[in-house]
Amino acid sequence: MDLIDTTALREAYRALLDAAAEVADAGDRVLAPPEGEWNADRILAHVALVTAATVGAAASIAAGANTTYDNRPAQDTWTIDRVIERAGGSAGLRERIRCQAESLCAFGGAALSGPELDTPVPTLLLSHGAVLVDAPVPLRDLVNGLAVAEIPGHTEQLLALLPQGGGRGGRAVPGRVSLPSG
Repeated sequence: MDLIDTTALREAYRALLDAAAEVADAGDRVLAPPEGEWNADRILAHVALVTAATVGAAASIAAGANTTYDNRPAQDTWTIDRVIERAGGSAGLRERIRCQAESLCAFGGAALSGPELDTPVPTLLLSHGAVLVDAPVPLRDLVNGLAVAEIPGHTEQLLALLPQGGGRGGRAVPGRVSLPSG
């Protein structure tokens, strides 16, 4: 295995950004999130934080430095709200995620070698306070986990905020999705 085919990752981010724009366009017709879930801006800020952490891990490996991956800051509501404010709200969050996705896809392409992508990264992943992963995970698996689980899960959360009949059905999605261990 050498480079990462970033097609799925690019598609996942494109779908997320399309869903975010659809929610923004729905204005005051957007549904309230289920109890204990996030609104659209908090979902986007969470995604921005997760993506930034992944870009940071990739950049550290490219620089020959040791790195870790810990998703706890991306679940902290104070941190999430601060990111929303500093990004300037929904439009700023969407642009931030778009730029971060481009950077992350570049690392998955030719910017890192196969051995660099296979570098084990000490990883701590939590969801709703429960530890999902507390072990080294190859960088390529962190990136691929975004493409197959994390980003599509949050896309569904965004679409669930649309009124019935809007978007892809306005269906509820239980819980936040986190990266798989594999």
